[in-house]
Amino acid sequence: MAPGTRSTTTFLVFFMAVAAAVVASASAATPCVAPQSAVAFLRARCASTPYHLTCYDALIPYGCAFQTSQVKLARAAADVNAASLKNLKERTKELVSRGVPGEAPGVAAEVRDCGSAASSASGLAKQTAAEVAKLEAMGDAPRGSQARWAVSNAKTWLSAAMTNEASCADGLGSAGAAASPAARDVVAGVVTAKQYTSIALSFVNAIPIAVS
Repeated sequence: MAPGTRSTTTFLVFFMAVAAAVVASASAATPCVAPQSAVAFLRARCASTPYHLTCYDALIPYGCAFQTSQVKLARAAADVNAASLKNLKERTKELVSRGVPGEAPGVAAEVRDCGSAASSASGLAKQTAAEVAKLEAMGDAPRGSQARWAVSNAKTWLSAAMTNEASCADGLGSAGAAASPAARDVVAGVVTAKQYTSIALSFVNAIPIAVS
């Protein structure tokens, strides 16, 4: 196996393990065997996202918790997204701390910039999860100005997180990621994180706010 291929494979294996840990550790619920009503509910909701399979695989372990509640489903998605971005931040930081030997100066600089963007996105995702937790505490039919404000905040922060993710991917692409094992490693992680963020945003957008 070529060194670049080995590096990319190592990162992908790491990120897949992280994703499994994310699902196991998200605070929204304890993994369980989901009832059929939750399975059908999740399939229908995931079909409205661009990443059907990723959505279903990440969230089905928490079917017992969200059942058929859009608010609780959004909470699970927000928690999984926050944990995913936290681990991307830590992995990118690890790459930066080791240095990027053999890479062109432009690539090394973009990897460092991507670490900063991932850190910002992680903080925004954490704030989003906290806002959605407030909505969950209001029940399945959150209402009033506080609920609308929480949804608005969550949407704003998830959109900002997506901007950071896109900035990271674009910067590495312009620096020659295709020829850089380190950059390809980071881009692979960003692609997965972007999917989680998109899924969380879709579900936050779908939270019904009852008329007061």
